[in-house]
Order: sequence, then structure tokens, then C-alpha cells
Amino acid sequence: MLLTPIEVEPADQIGPVHFIAAGGSGMSGVARLYAESGIPTTGSDQSDSRALRSLERVGVKVYVGHDPSQIADDVQTVVISSAVRETNVELMEARRRGLRVWHRSAALAALMQDKSVVAVAGTHGKTTTTAMTAVMLSEAGRDPSYVIGGALTTTGVSSAIGGGDAFVVEADESDASFLQYPTSIAVITNVEADHLVNWGTPEAYAEGFWRFATQARVETVVINVDDHGARALAERLIADGRDVVTYGEAEDARVRFHDVVPTATGAVATLTFDGASGPLRLKVPGNHNLANASAAYAVGRRLGLSHDAAVRALGEYVGTLRRFQLITESDGVRVYDDYAHHPTEIRAALSAARRATDAGNEATGLSGRLIACFQPHLYSRTLDFADEFGEVLTAADIAVVNDIDGAREDPVPGVTGELVVEAAKRHGVREIHYVKEKYDLPDALNAIARPGDLVITLGCGDVTIVGPLLAKLLDERA
Repeated sequence: MLLTPIEVEPADQIGPVHFIAAGGSGMSGVARLYAESGIPTTGSDQSDSRALRSLERVGVKVYVGHDPSQIADDVQTVVISSAVRETNVELMEARRRGLRVWHRSAALAALMQDKSVVAVAGTHGKTTTTAMTAVMLSEAGRDPSYVIGGALTTTGVSSAIGGGDAFVVEADESDASFLQYPTSIAVITNVEADHLVNWGTPEAYAEGFWRFATQARVETVVINVDDHGARALAERLIADGRDVVTYGEAEDARVRFHDVVPTATGAVATLTFDGASGPLRLKVPGNHNLANASAAYAVGRRLGLSHDAAVRALGEYVGTLRRFQLITESDGVRVYDDYAHHPTEIRAALSAARRATDAGNEATGLSGRLIACFQPHLYSRTLDFADEFGEVLTAADIAVVNDIDGAREDPVPGVTGELVVEAAKRHGVREIHYVKEKYDLPDALNAIARPGDLVITLGCGDVTIVGPLLAKLLDERA
């Protein structure tokens, strides 16, 4: 279902707020901002989590489980995500009482009314690009507000209210949330068909990005011309007379990175823009992260940072949780976790992992292998992309595939993780294992891994539990 943007009142005028599904990666960040803004805030979720406990520490009254009585008498606004169903008892109570019910994007827009909004959209790379932009502005002394889809590695939080003019937000296109924000600078990392259960067709999906980039308050569009879909959109925007700053490795990119030198833990490239040129040194690996940093750099320059200030600040970025996050290095095995769940994202993550594997082998003299552990997410996405998932797993030496994390979707007969396994075999994956139960994955990976290997878990579901459990097994082995 696609959302329709609505008019919103400023956040300080909507009374006490209750968040349903407050522990979600997107919801918890917004709830935190409301609490930090001094607005009475409560929240509930079906299960306990670190996110709920973190909200509790900043003053949010949290509940585990859903019950109508948890919406206090003084609550005036209830905030939901697209994952909350109409049958949720708290949402039903809010409807019964005639309370204001907002999607999280509307609640977030209510916090942005007097800010210069940088909205980062795209099929892939949103979280990292948003995080890089927020860290860059923070390191440069601009004190931005921000909401990121993943927590920063350095702080463990995904959002903050700052005293500066800029508000940086990860803008979700899956349900058209990105159309809700009063965007000044629109960043588009790429445009590749996804979420067709909502958009219907690739053409409608692409048209959504045109709408995002041409909203009334948009002054500048920062866009990746290495991506085919984004380049087509950039050409259309330029022909329409819009202010466009292109970025990428392409020779015609205004912000261009080139002469890339990968390192075991990062990457170095030369970055050029409008006559300025110099090295960009990142502490995270992969050309895709150089592209993400180029987008953040373009935003920084548009907001008045100098070339030197922008690249120096970007060099301080060390990552977000679940974005090529190192979990452990034990018994000679490195274990990473990554949120990648679309074929293009997995390709980028495995490309970075391959560079790290090769660099490790060169440093140690071992013959380490790249082991990819993938948990498909959503039945609809698996059905749409099973063949592409199988093809991209050929980038690994060994693939381990879990069953599907269905999340908000009901099961579809015949759609399981075995579809990906069958596709991988057709494409010639060297060695592949199907492990249906996720709690069997740590033992399976422990049996496979040997010193020198790099293991990366991939997926946006609960496969994230596997790395820490595998770490314990490797510690015992060591």
C-alpha cells in the first residue's frame, strides 16, 4: 500500500504520543526524538528488545505486548508503521477513540518544520549514505538532527535532535514515505525496481522517484550516475531545468571518485568536484561506500562545507550496525554481518568482502575462503528475485542459505529458501548448503569455517543473531 502525504502540525502541538511497534528500527529512532524533544512519549512492541530498553533510558514509557489500556487517557496522537495491521488492538482502540493516527513518516515530518531537510532515498545504500552525511556534518561542527535506519557503531543510536539547521533523514521509498518530508536536498543513490507489491510496476516505482525529486521545496538533487535508473532520472531532471549534482565513478560525474585503492579495512580514492581535488580515505571498504561518501560530500558542499572539511569529516565515519559490521575475529575466522537483502546490495557486500578476503590472504599467507550466509526476506521478494539471488551468490566460495524470514507477509505455498538454493546451483555456485532453521546456522558455519576464512551473514531479518552465536563457538574452538 502506498501512502498519501498529509498536512502535519508541528510536533510540539500534537500532545502526548504513543508509538505502536516502537522497537522497530525506523520507529525507535522517531520515538527517541519525541522523547528528547520533551514530548510525553509511550511505546509498545510485541516483544522486548534492546531498542525498547534504549527508549526507556531516554524517558519513553515502554510496554511489551499490545493492550488497549496502554494508550493512556491523555494520549492525543498514535504513531504506526506500515507493518502495523488494522487488527492491532491498540490501533483499533485509537480509531475507536478518534485519536490522531499518523504514519511514522508524518510524525517525523512534524519534527522538521523549521529545518533544512536532507532526504536520502534510493533502492540501496540509504542507511550508509544517511549515516555518512550525519557524521560528516557532526564532525564538521554543524550539529545536525538525523534519523538513520540503523544505529551508528560509535554511539549505538540511530537518531538525535541537534541545534543546527540541517535535518538528515533516511527516506523510505517502499511505501512512498519519502514524499511526506519537506525536502530541500534530495539524494538518490540508485533506482532499481523493488517493493513491487506496493508500486505494481518498475515504471511506477521509477516515477515515484521523479515525484520525490520534484517536490515543491526541493532545491537540489544529488544523484548517482553510475546507476542506470538514477542516470535516466538525472537526465530527465536536468532537461527539466533542475539543479542537479551528479556523483559516481563515471567520467561525467560532477563529484567523481577515481584511482581507487582498496585496503583490508577501508578504501582510498581521489575525489574531485568543481576544481577541488584530493584523497578521500574511508575506514569502511568497497567502491559502493566510496559512492555513498561522494553523495554525502556533495550534500556537505551544498551546505557550505569546504572540500577539506568534508573529506576530513568523512574519514571519521566507521559504520553503522549491520552494515559490513565486524562481529568477531576468532580462531583466524573473521565474521561480518550485513543488512543486504536485495541482489544488488548483496553483490556490493560480497564484492567488499572478497576484497577483504583477498587482502587478508595476502597479509597472512593463508588461503581463506569467502563464506556467504544468506537469509531471504519476504516471500514476495524471494519469488521476484530468486534467480538473481542465486546468481549473485556465485561471488562467494561457499554459500549457506536459510529459509525465508517472512516478516509482515503471510507464507506463500511453494516459496521457501530452497528456491534460492536451486537457482544458485543452476548458476554454478561452487558449494552450497541449505539450513532451514536459523538456530542451526551457527553450528553449520562453525563446521565449515577454517582459519583465514571470512564469513558474512546477509539479510534484513533475524539472521543478525547468527554472528554473535557463531562468535561464541569460534571462541570455544580457539
